[in-house]
Amino acid sequence: MNKIDDDIDKSSAPLIEHLIELRRRLIWALVAFFVAFLGCFHYGKQLFNLLVIPYQWAVGWAGFDPAKAQLIYTAPQEFFFTQVKVAMFGGLVLAFPVIASQIYKFVAPGLYRNERMAFLPFLIASPILFLLGGALVYFFFTPMVMWFFLAMQQQGVAGEVQISLLPKVSEYLSLIMTLIFAFGLVFQLPVVTTLLARVGLVGYEGLKSKRKYAIVIAFIVAAVITPPDPVSQIGLALPTILLYEISIWMARLVEKKRAAADAEAQSESSEISS
Repeated sequence: MNKIDDDIDKSSAPLIEHLIELRRRLIWALVAFFVAFLGCFHYGKQLFNLLVIPYQWAVGWAGFDPAKAQLIYTAPQEFFFTQVKVAMFGGLVLAFPVIASQIYKFVAPGLYRNERMAFLPFLIASPILFLLGGALVYFFFTPMVMWFFLAMQQQGVAGEVQISLLPKVSEYLSLIMTLIFAFGLVFQLPVVTTLLARVGLVGYEGLKSKRKYAIVIAFIVAAVITPPDPVSQIGLALPTILLYEISIWMARLVEKKRAAADAEAQSESSEISS
């Protein structure tokens, strides 16, 4: 019994060291987020005005004066909390390099050198792909979605009742943030698939054979997480399908590299044995 207690006492020290290291990394990540949040909150209105630019483009596409684009808020605290959400969103984006580096510094000591070198490109590619997805939303899909809704307005001519779109600031922010997160996460598909292929959980043939199911799932997911309009749903489903095809190609490259490495290792072992 004493031997078991001694073994537990010896193994508890590394665990405590890991928890201390985890706490230190979390503190650095939270500090980075808090500083970025304060900076973004200070410029909350300016950041929100940047997010409104795609709506102004849509107003121009619909044949109206972009300078007269208008958003409203119907509760006294609504615009304040909208700025808080904008600051949290911006703070997370700005602090992500620090957060990612802290995660890497916590995980890296437990990895071999070749594993660290293999993991680092994915850590770099992930935020780049997320930004690409967000840029696609900002410059194309948000204006297209808002143009779709603006086209439903009635001008009140020929006895018709005038029906105008006056988006609320909170609802507009929720829409654009939902689209950015949806596209940003979808753009992580090649990264996730490549990592799974490297550890052998998925393969080229398996992904290829499941292509038809992936297409159906892409449209179902797009219908769930995007607004109920065909523009945004098709706009999310088509890039998802394209990224799935890229994932199949990446899985094939991973398998080819693994096969080449295995063949080289076998040739070296045969040379040593001979």
